[in-house]
Amino acid sequence: MTIRSPYPDVEIPEVSLFEFLFADGFGDRTDAPALIDGGSGASISFAQLHGMVVKIAAALAERGIGAGDVVALFAPNTPYWVAVFHGVLRANAIVTSANSLYTPGELAHQLADSGAKLLITIAPFLDRAVAAAEQAGLTGDAIITMDKAEGHPALADLLATTAEPPALTVTATDTAVLPYSSGTTGKAKGVVLTHRNLVANLLQIQPLIQVSPETKILAVLPFFHIYGMTVMMNQGVHGRSTVITMPKFDLVEFLRVISTHRIQRVYIAPPVAVALAKHQVVDSYDLSCIEVIVSGAAPLDAELGRAVARRLGCRVLQGYGMTEMSPVSHCIPDDRPDIDLNSVGFALPNMECKLVDPGTGKEVGPGERGELCCRGPNIMTGYLNNPEATAATLDADGFLHTGDVATVTDDGVFTIVDRVKELIKYKGYQVPPAELEALLLTHEKIADAAVIGVHDAEGEEVPKAFVVLQPGAALTEDEVMAFVAERIAPHKKVRVVEFIDAVPKSASGKILRKDLRAREPQAT
Repeated sequence: MTIRSPYPDVEIPEVSLFEFLFADGFGDRTDAPALIDGGSGASISFAQLHGMVVKIAAALAERGIGAGDVVALFAPNTPYWVAVFHGVLRANAIVTSANSLYTPGELAHQLADSGAKLLITIAPFLDRAVAAAEQAGLTGDAIITMDKAEGHPALADLLATTAEPPALTVTATDTAVLPYSSGTTGKAKGVVLTHRNLVANLLQIQPLIQVSPETKILAVLPFFHIYGMTVMMNQGVHGRSTVITMPKFDLVEFLRVISTHRIQRVYIAPPVAVALAKHQVVDSYDLSCIEVIVSGAAPLDAELGRAVARRLGCRVLQGYGMTEMSPVSHCIPDDRPDIDLNSVGFALPNMECKLVDPGTGKEVGPGERGELCCRGPNIMTGYLNNPEATAATLDADGFLHTGDVATVTDDGVFTIVDRVKELIKYKGYQVPPAELEALLLTHEKIADAAVIGVHDAEGEEVPKAFVVLQPGAALTEDEVMAFVAERIAPHKKVRVVEFIDAVPKSASGKILRKDLRAREPQAT
């Protein structure tokens, strides 16, 4: 059975994201702060943001960037990230947002795979950016920094242009962004999201999430991730709210920024909830301004969420989504504190969902477990240049198979209960086992390897490697972990190692991860 959202459908205009967010002006919010740098307190008004976007678009067009061209954005959260992002879109081009923790090899893969022509970064990232650009075949003049860096054009140079912006030619169905996701399995793939996908998701979340021009939103979760991009950055601009940015999570600075700026709405991943519930330093700050905390990116334990709510005197809610859904498909509404916090709430307007038994492929009803499949205007058009992966994720009826097992009540409240896919979620980041396994196999002393997610002493899912050594070879657990850590982003590091005689596999050669999960001990 197909389960629709209990909320009425919303009308989605056929416009570009730039038109949707900027075309109607800002009314009495013209001179109000759109963005504030949480560290320095420097702000950019809505009028200034619009002016910067137009200037950046004009400067990019002068450099030959136009319709269909891809510009990579490799930087932490700052107000300038927002201006550059929308400047690229206003230039009729496409943004591919890169994880700021990426190694040169990981970034080079995204640059090459997306066909990026420019890379915009910051000076402290230049060592990795330059190395990645060289691997991907980009020349030095294809790197622009948001700050000053010798030998590279800077954002200030773009803003100094006297050129006029190009005509806006993109349509709702054109690609807007190419974030990279591991999907259900495997190496990161470009997710093709259109302007309509992004506009739709902003309108879909609006009836459930109460954001107004008086709202201050904290953006500590990265803008390069679709969660930060849509739910913090673009929702803030859409709601004419003020978004306060932080480049990374540091608990004391996080608490200071909330207290200083009197932030009402905070978006987090579950590891932050642990700190808010348990760390003594929380009591040193006045956090009475917080009205709502929304957790996403990974499952939130309800008791943990309730502990945060009690300690801070605020509402704690949970949402669910995927990069492939722009990203939100479900959330607990602001005005429904009665909804079970273990759940992810209702499907958004315009969404259709079904639960499918992974074994039989048959649809199941309320109270039964099945893989969650979603259809709606926010669903990606596919994976970039990867029809096989697209076909494995999007079925013939347009339903996206999430890889997550869910249940639903008669009232339409969904709860994620398990996972079909092999993806590991470490602190909200995606860690594909296949990528780690391929890396481990490049070690000359490793004959075979398998990786699964296990839970550590704090309940966090972490990557564990099962390693088969070459005959006569010797390695320690620390040496295996160090080998991986040197070659991969920090969130993907192997954190537990177990040496075994053979990796269990099926007759077809597929790793039997269920057999590995049954082994003891699984984690430290």
